[in-house]
Parts: sequence; C-alpha cells; structure tokens
Amino acid sequence: MTHKENLNANGCGGASLAPIQFTPSADASIWEVRTEEQPYAFLPEQPIAERNRYGQLIDLIDLTEHKLPVGRSLHINENPAVGSNPNRNKQHGFFFTADNCIGCHACEAACSEKNENPAHLAFRSVGYVEGGSYPDYKRMNISMACNHCDDPVCLKGCPTRAYTKHVEYGAVLQDPQTCFGCGYCTWVCPYNAPQLDPVQGQVSKCNMCVDRLEVGLKPACVSACVGNALDFGVIENVPANREQARAEIPGFPDPAITHPNIRFQQIKQLPDELTRTDSMPVKYHKDEQGRYRPAIDQKQGKTRHWNLARLSSRENPLVLFTLATQAAIGAFGLAFVGAQAGLAGFVQFAQSMVYLPLMLLAFGMVAFGLFMSTMHLGKPKRFYRGFNNLRHSPVSREGLGIALFMAFLGLHIGCSLPGNALVVDLAAVLGLDLAPWQGLAIQGATLFGALALPAGLTGLYYMNRCYRIKARPFWNHWQVGTAFFGNMLSLGALVSGLLLLPTLLLTGADWSGALLALGGALLLGLGAEGLGHLAHARAMGAAEHEGGASYYVQSTTFGKTFVLRNALIGANLLLVSGLLATQVAGLDSAWLLVGWALAGLVLLACCLISRALFYVLVIPTTMPGAFFWKNKGFEQHARDIGLAHMPQVGVVPLTH
Repeated sequence: MTHKENLNANGCGGASLAPIQFTPSADASIWEVRTEEQPYAFLPEQPIAERNRYGQLIDLIDLTEHKLPVGRSLHINENPAVGSNPNRNKQHGFFFTADNCIGCHACEAACSEKNENPAHLAFRSVGYVEGGSYPDYKRMNISMACNHCDDPVCLKGCPTRAYTKHVEYGAVLQDPQTCFGCGYCTWVCPYNAPQLDPVQGQVSKCNMCVDRLEVGLKPACVSACVGNALDFGVIENVPANREQARAEIPGFPDPAITHPNIRFQQIKQLPDELTRTDSMPVKYHKDEQGRYRPAIDQKQGKTRHWNLARLSSRENPLVLFTLATQAAIGAFGLAFVGAQAGLAGFVQFAQSMVYLPLMLLAFGMVAFGLFMSTMHLGKPKRFYRGFNNLRHSPVSREGLGIALFMAFLGLHIGCSLPGNALVVDLAAVLGLDLAPWQGLAIQGATLFGALALPAGLTGLYYMNRCYRIKARPFWNHWQVGTAFFGNMLSLGALVSGLLLLPTLLLTGADWSGALLALGGALLLGLGAEGLGHLAHARAMGAAEHEGGASYYVQSTTFGKTFVLRNALIGANLLLVSGLLATQVAGLDSAWLLVGWALAGLVLLACCLISRALFYVLVIPTTMPGAFFWKNKGFEQHARDIGLAHMPQVGVVPLTH
C-alpha cells in the first residue's frame, strides 16, 4: 500500500513532510493498515542526523559488534515478515508537546486497547503538575511511557535477560515469558515504564508498537492523540511547527541516568513552583537557569507518628532474606576465621560436636533466606533464570555469590562430619570406621571453608550493589553497605554466640576470650551501622530530591518509629561498650551474660525495624501521577476500604 499524500501541517500528526513510501509486500501480514487510515498516523520521511545529543550514532547498525543484516525479522507474533521501513535501523523516539496536551487520556486508552492491558496496568499514563493561584492557576499534563533509552538500566538490571535493545527502531523490548517477576527493573527505571503485574506475576511494558512501525504507522498512542501533543519518529527530528526539542520537562527525572529517547516542548509560562497532584511529597522549583528541580513538599505536616502496622509491606520476604543471609555469612565467618586464626575458645569450639550444628544453622538460614527471596518472585518456579545476566545484573551476581556460599558451606559441613564425635559414634554403631577419612576431611573442610568466605562476601557486596540505584536516591548512599556488612558482623556474632558460649561454659573451657571477640564484632557492626545512619540522615536531610522526600516521610509518617530505631542503636552501643569494658576489667559474673542476652534482643528488634523502614520509605524518581491513577495514596485507600476488590478500579490486592 502506497501513500503519497502530503500530511496536513495543522493535522494531528503535525508533520508537513511526505510519509515514508512503502511498497506492497508482506507488511500487511505484520499489522493490517486500515483502508481509511489518516495521513497523520504515518511516519514522515525527514532528513536524519548522524548522532543524537548525547553523541551516540542514530544508525544503530554501526553500533553492533558484528554487522547485522539490515533486513532482519523481528518475528512479531512469530511472523517472519520484514517491514520495508527504510529507517527501521535508526533510533526512534517520542516527542511530547506539553502545551498541547489536554489530559484526555486518549493515548492511555489507545495503548491499553492495543496491548489488551487489564485495568491495573498502563504502559502509558498521563500525570499532572500544577501551580499558581486564582485566577492565574495553571496545570501541565505529562504523557509518559517507555523512553527506549540509549542506556537502558532495565536491561542491565534484569537478572533473566528478558530485555533486549533492538537495532530495529532502537526499541527496548521485554519478553514477559522470560521474566520471573522479581520487579527489579521497576526499581531501576526512573520513569516507571516497566509494569509489574501482581496477578500474572510478570513484568511487561511499552513495545514501541514495532508492529505498526514495520508498516509505516506511528504508535497507537500517537495516532490517538487528539491534541497534537504526541509525535514520533527518528530521534532528534523535530516535528513541524515546533520550536523546542528539550531533554527534560518539569517532573521529568534526570535524563543523564539513562539518556532517554524522548524530546519535549513546553513554551507556555508556568509558575515558579509546581506541585504534584498525587500523594508523593515532591514539588518542583524553577532554578536560575529556568530548569525545574525537585524539592520537598511537606503535604503531611511535621507531626510524628508511629505507623508500626505500615512497616509491613510487599517486601517483607526481602527483609527476612537480607537479614538471614547476612547473619548466616557472619556466623560462619566468625566461627571459621576465629578457629583458623587460633583464637582462644574458637579452636575448642571448632573441635566440639556443636560446631557442626552451628554450620547447619548457618546453612539453614541461607536456605530460608533464598526460599523467602524465591517466594517473593511473581513466578517462583522460574528462579533458575536469575543467573542469566551475570554480565550486567547485580541481582544475578548476588544470587551466584550466595549460591556458591551455600554450596561451599555444604561441602564444608560434609567434610566436617568425620571429625564430629556424635557422627563418629553413630557411624560406629553402624559398623563404619571414619578414622581413615579424618585427615583428608579436615583438609577438605579447611579448603571449602576458605572458599565459602569470599563467596559469601561477594554475594553480600552485590546485595549492596543491588540497592545503589540512581532512580532511588534514598538507597543510593554508602550507608547501605555499612548497614549490610554491619548486620553481618552484629547478627553473625549473635548467632554464633548462641551456640559457642554455652558450649564453652558446659565444657569448662575458657569463654572470656571468645566472648570478647564476639562482643567486639557486635560492637564493630553496630558502630558501622550507626555511623552510616548518621551520615545518611545528614545527606538526606539536606537533599532536595526524592531521597530528601523519603527522609521527610521517615521523620513524620514514621517519625516516632525512626526515633525508636535510633535510640535502640544508641542504647545498644552503650550497653555493648559497657559489657566489653566490664569484661576487660576482669569483672566477670553471671549478670554479664544477662547483659549480652539483652543486647542481642535489642539488636534483633533494631534490625527488623531498620530493615522494614529501608523498604517502605524509599521514594523513586517516577513521573507525576494523576489524582487517582498512579497514586500510591489512592492505592492504599482503595485497599483499606475494599475498592481493590473491584478490578475495574485498577488497583489489585497486594500479593507475595
């Protein structure tokens, strides 16, 4: 089908150049072009720049390591047909003119209809920012979908490699069938483009309507726009009758994070301060260069609350996973390294029959943590796909490190069996003599223990890297590392001490040295965590971005809980320091053990509160939502009063 008509410059397409010429071929089998399709729905033919504003080549064929065939099929719906679009290997992108958007949501409706999305998902959504005072009150609408970035963080973050940056159109496409529903891509994307469906347990997103592009049609959302606000084409090609092609707009996250392929025009005068219509405590101030920057919007006032019930969230399995794994690595590391270093008490414990139960406990805690992490997935049976993206994803590397730790720990346990007195006695009852194997087993236990330790530390390092996300400034701070490694030491000392100290007491061995070492590790872990919290509070308290907004919520909505957490850390630091000083002074007594038990209980409470706050407080750099749609406040309200049980509302009950 050939279209030779010139597009109307005043039409919805906004382009005055001729549409791209297509020859009759297999194109129609990819997407059926209506016989009365309007000219504005077709891609225009325009001159194309060599590079985009970030310096990257627009012709993506030249960026591939091995030159790909120009006529490669996208296999849309398993169809091998190839479109005849002459620009199919060029980077395409959206152009949004905010001045023209009337907030009719036609783009949303067209996108959802074309992709057959349920009510609770929207690949494209329209949000608002507004400001001023009557009668000069203004609202700016923002229509946003996936921006098919030059540096897609979703692709690098996804552990299953469900994402692909295609040479064809530069589309970042995601395969829901490969996805196992971890939702990590929804964390790292600054624009809330990937959508996690809690019903299906998988992520899906805007696919740039590549089936329509193959036959020269613009995406469905663009063709449906009644206000001439959305346009589409090869990136950096400014549509006709436009004056600007900016990389950002009020409410749009920093484009330096991903180099998104979207350009904006917004010329109408706006107030110096714009607020969001959703519940997020963020607003935008105009700086001296005329650019709008985020600031804290104190919508909830300054009153402090407890809100202990709201500490429970969808991320509860991750709370247990991270704490259990850190405690297990610490418990194993302290007991194993202490014995290898010849520390008093640790050597005797390693030779006792209780050493093996401690290792089994550590193994069980890691297994429990991995089970909770797996149950957090939308599709738990696909957990094995989590190792698919070791090249880029910190989630894959975290999983591999912890899996190796668990494997080496299991081998360490196996090699420790011939040296365990209880196992030897049981073997003797069965007529087995383990004595010939003990020498080799000791060497194997030492080897596998030495391998388990770096594997665990590597997994813990990448666990920390999983949360260093630019799109979540509250997490993107070195305090995450001090919290994770600090908990490894403090919780590890607590877990190992629960078995080590009673064993030494019952056997009559000297336990003071071991208690001093474990207490020192606990104090070091608490100190690292407390120092990180102090630095984090100072940085976030002074920040004017989403991290600062998270700190505002922490100081108000969870203000009393926040103070309690800090008080527990401070009190425990004093308690542990006092206990260590008492022991160094040689004032050993039964009350000393009572004090350590109290310190352990306080530590557990502090860790649970702190880690729960870690997950519920974070505010991502998402686009502004509407008063109802994409509004976390409304979603919570819908769940509280039962609206979430009505599918048409677009809010589903929390799962996992």
